[in-house]
Amino acid sequence: MSILTDIFAHRELLGNLIVRNLKSRYKDSVLGFLWSVLTPLFMAGIYMVFLRILARGIPMTEILIGVFAWQFTVQCIFNGLTCITENGNLIKKVYFPRVILPLATAVSNLVNFLLTLVVQFVLLAVLLGRHGQHISLASAAVPAVIIVHFFFCFGIILFLSSSNVYFRDLEHLVNVLVMAFFFITPVMYPYGMVEQIAAACGLPFLADLYMANPMAVIISAYRALILPGAAFPLGAGSSVGAALALVFVFPAYYLFKKLQRNFSDMF
Repeated sequence: MSILTDIFAHRELLGNLIVRNLKSRYKDSVLGFLWSVLTPLFMAGIYMVFLRILARGIPMTEILIGVFAWQFTVQCIFNGLTCITENGNLIKKVYFPRVILPLATAVSNLVNFLLTLVVQFVLLAVLLGRHGQHISLASAAVPAVIIVHFFFCFGIILFLSSSNVYFRDLEHLVNVLVMAFFFITPVMYPYGMVEQIAAACGLPFLADLYMANPMAVIISAYRALILPGAAFPLGAGSSVGAALALVFVFPAYYLFKKLQRNFSDMF
């Protein structure tokens, strides 16, 4: 509870850092917040064209949900990676709970994600409406998935930001790992495609193993709640993935707490 008390006592600093992060994101940009919407839309458009050529039958609605959710995660990864190293002077000169820096990064990205969700829901309503469908009533439970998604991303930020202080090569390694993470997550394709490929290879257990990826669970949950007729792939793999998404923040915070002791000596 002491860390929560510390964060509350420094809530003004936390608020200032969140506002600073949001302002710096759109500083000197003509389109400002629109880039947060346009970037996933461009990504979805590009991948939709190529996937329509290579593999027909992937609904645009599934791609949209996957890309917007992925953008939240990937922004947390890259913004979070340097949130400690970029504030070295502040850490050396002022005492405050160091966890406020990754928390401010996670919250500012969450605010941005929530704003883009408004646009996403409008687009989904239009796309579904063209086929006489509508957004599922189960989408009322989407906030629960957002909370799990937020804490998973916060865990990633805690892990990466503290590790990057000691291992600067991590910044280069993360670029490669994020690319691999992207392809093993159902951002641009549905989980059903994974099942088909695993079955065709005679290795159906791989589809279940695939769901041990927390992001596969999170994106599948968004789709199952928002899209009519979409089902969540229940199984041992998805149970493991959901558990990892929920608890990853705890070992990540433990590591952060251990490493933060020497942060000021590293700058």
